[in-house]
Amino acid sequence: MKRTLAALLVAATLLAGCSTSGSNESAKEPTTTRADGASSGSTTTKAPEAGARTIDWSDCGGGFECGTITVPLDYSKPDGETIDVAVTRHPADNPEQRIGTLFMNPGGPGGSAIDLARSFSRAGDIGDRFDIVGFDPRGVGESSPLDCHSHLVDIYDTDPSIDSPEDRKATLETSQEFVDECEQKYGDILPFLGTTDVARDMDEIRKAMGEDQINYLGYSYGTSLGQEYARLFPTRVRSMVIDGVVDHAPDGLATAQAQAAGFETALDAYIAHCEDDGCGFGGQDAGAVIDEVSAAAEKAPIPAPGASRDAGPGVVSLALAQALYSEQLWGQLSSALRNAQDGDGTGLVSLADMYLGLDGGGSSFEIYFAVSCLDETWPADPDVTLDASIAAEKAVPRFGGPIVSDYVRCSLWPAKAKPLKPVPADTEGLPPIVVVSTTNDPATPYENGVAVAEQIPGAVLVTNEGEGHTIVGQGKPCIDDMVRDYFVDLTVPEDGLTCS
Repeated sequence: MKRTLAALLVAATLLAGCSTSGSNESAKEPTTTRADGASSGSTTTKAPEAGARTIDWSDCGGGFECGTITVPLDYSKPDGETIDVAVTRHPADNPEQRIGTLFMNPGGPGGSAIDLARSFSRAGDIGDRFDIVGFDPRGVGESSPLDCHSHLVDIYDTDPSIDSPEDRKATLETSQEFVDECEQKYGDILPFLGTTDVARDMDEIRKAMGEDQINYLGYSYGTSLGQEYARLFPTRVRSMVIDGVVDHAPDGLATAQAQAAGFETALDAYIAHCEDDGCGFGGQDAGAVIDEVSAAAEKAPIPAPGASRDAGPGVVSLALAQALYSEQLWGQLSSALRNAQDGDGTGLVSLADMYLGLDGGGSSFEIYFAVSCLDETWPADPDVTLDASIAAEKAVPRFGGPIVSDYVRCSLWPAKAKPLKPVPADTEGLPPIVVVSTTNDPATPYENGVAVAEQIPGAVLVTNEGEGHTIVGQGKPCIDDMVRDYFVDLTVPEDGLTCS
C-alpha cells in the first residue's frame, strides 16, 4: 500500500518563528557561526570538489534556483550511460547566519522533493539559516519520470482479497500487464532506480554544491533514503531527522504484514473516535458500517454516478487506507461511508483516486513498485505472495489481504532486487540521528521507529502520540521546536522524548 507523504506536509508551517520574506539573492560569502559567535557545527559552501559534477543554476521564480545534474545510470560504470536528476534550492534568507543546506524528501517512493521544497515554509530559523534543497529522485517528477500505469485502474478494480480462483487469476493477469508495460518501456533502467542509487545521486549533488556535509529531513520513504545515505556516507551528515520510519531489517512480506497491522490499528482509532463523535452513523457502530459497505461492494460494485467508475472492493480498500493517512480526512471518510450505505459510492471513489494520484496529483504507481521491488526481498513465485495475503487476512481482517496482495507485482518484477540493509551498529562518524515515530501511524507503524532507533548507533527516538502518517512540520510545538533546535544548534533531544 501507499507510500507517500500526505499533501498537508507541503503546507506545513515548519518550525516556530515569525514569517520572513525570502531573499531572491544567492548566499554570498556565508559565515559558519551562530549569531552569538558559538560554533554550530556549520558547513561551508565553497568550490565544488575536484572532479565533481556540475549544476548550472538558473532562476526559476520565488527566490528558487533550478538546475540539472547528470549522473551515472549505473555507478559501477561511472563512464557509461547517464541519467539526469532535477534539483532546486532556495538560498538561506539570512546569508550572514547561514549554516548549510537542508535536503528533504517527502516520501513515496514517488513523491517530488522539488514540490516539497517549493511549498515548504521557510519561516524562522530554518529558512533564514539553511538553503532549502529538493531533488526529484531518478524516475520521479522532473527526473526522467516513468509512465507505465495505463493498467492502474484495472489493477485496483479487481478484488484485492483472494477469495476464489477467479480473484487470483484476475490479480495475476492485471499485475502482469502492468509489469510487462514497464519492462517494455523502461527495461534498461529499471535495475538502477533503487534507493542506493538515489543516495549516491544525493551525494553527487552535495559535492556539486561544494558542501562538506548536509542536513536532511526525510518523511516516510524519505527515511529509507536518509538511512541509506547515512550508511554509505556517515561523515557527510551534519544532522538528520527521519519521520514515519521504514525499517530495512525485515524482508518484503514481513514489512507488508506489519504495514497491514498498522493500518488496522489506525482504523481502530477511527472507529473509537466514531464511538465518541458518532460520525453521523445514527448510533450504528463504525466498524459495522465499514463491514456492511465492504460486503456490499464485494457482492456488486456500489454505483458512483459522480465518478468515472463504480466502487468495487478494491476501491473501498483504497478509500479506507487513504483516509487513515491524516485525521483531517476522517470526516470525508464518514461522509463517503454514509453515502455508500445509501447506494452512492462516489465519495469512496474520490478517496481512492486521491490515493492513486488520479485526482490531479499525478500517479507515482510505477516508481513506487520500481523502487519497492528493488529495495526489499520478495518471493519469486507470485502464488507464494498471494497465499501470504490469504494468511494475513486471517490475522488482520480488513487490511491483511489487500496490502499483502498489492505486492504481488514484486514477485513478477523483471529487475533483480538489491535489498537495503540497516545502518551497521559499528558505523563511525555519524552524528545522532533523530527518529520520529507516531503511535497510530498506519503506513509506517510505530514499532518501525523503535527498531530503527535501536539499530542506528547514537540515534534517539522521539514518540509522537497521535494519529496519521508523519508529524514534523504540522504545528505541534513539542515536535517542531525540538526539530528546529536540533537542526540549528545541534541540540539533541532526550532519547525517549514523548510528545502527547
